[in-house]
Amino acid sequence: MSESCVRLHEPSGANVTPPALPDKRQVAASFSRAAESYDSVAELQRTVGAQLLARLSASLQPRRWLDLGCGTGHFTRALAGRYERGEGIAMDIAEGMLRHAGPLGGAAHFVAGDAEALPLQDASIDLLFSSLALQWCADFPQVLNEARRVLRPGGVLAFSSLCAGTLQELRDSWLAVDGFVHVNRFRRFEDYQQLCAASGLQSLTLQRQAEVLHFPDLRSLTGSLRDLGAHNLNPGRPGGLTGRSRIRALIQAYERFRQPLGLPTTYQVVYGVLQKAH
Repeated sequence: MSESCVRLHEPSGANVTPPALPDKRQVAASFSRAAESYDSVAELQRTVGAQLLARLSASLQPRRWLDLGCGTGHFTRALAGRYERGEGIAMDIAEGMLRHAGPLGGAAHFVAGDAEALPLQDASIDLLFSSLALQWCADFPQVLNEARRVLRPGGVLAFSSLCAGTLQELRDSWLAVDGFVHVNRFRRFEDYQQLCAASGLQSLTLQRQAEVLHFPDLRSLTGSLRDLGAHNLNPGRPGGLTGRSRIRALIQAYERFRQPLGLPTTYQVVYGVLQKAH
């Protein structure tokens, strides 16, 4: 990548790290391991990313765009097709994902990087696109600070993320079994509202929308989370194997939620489109 675009930048200001969120090194390792299996189970990710793309103005024509948390590069390639004249950068904290995505193309550059300390120069990006990645960042105000720093005047941050209420059926079922942390925690939608309002960026849209997947049984659900790399990464999670009696109790508890289409799994998705002042 050219020096005019990328350099290491050390963020300023204090970081506030809620202890409930996972260690990003574990997040990166988990998603790296899931690179080969990810696309086979990424139904929700494709749906959410497509809805985020649809929220972008047709008049937006970025000279340089960034797919932050690019994963296997599905939306990197979609952005490249939409913005053929723009220069694309694909970035992820999981190097295994970058190794998978790079040969498939779509971006001029594939870069390892952290949303809380973007290795980009000030005012170097016209569009920062990030779908279902920022929920893993403990310091969301710093994410917004970094977005504002790297965006050019008039540039757009478009993100989707997850908020509280996600995997609520699984969380409630585990609560009926024991008191351990088995399900990833996510910040509240009201927190997203407050932080975006205080970010110095103009909120063009900020919405919450529920997406529900259905699985034939609990094993299919937990296998899908594992293949995505999105299984339980929280501090305080129980170690070791889960006993058969507890698994049977979990299955019994989750069956209370069964619908004609199967066992429901709800994701509360936040869609945000913010713009830097001209």
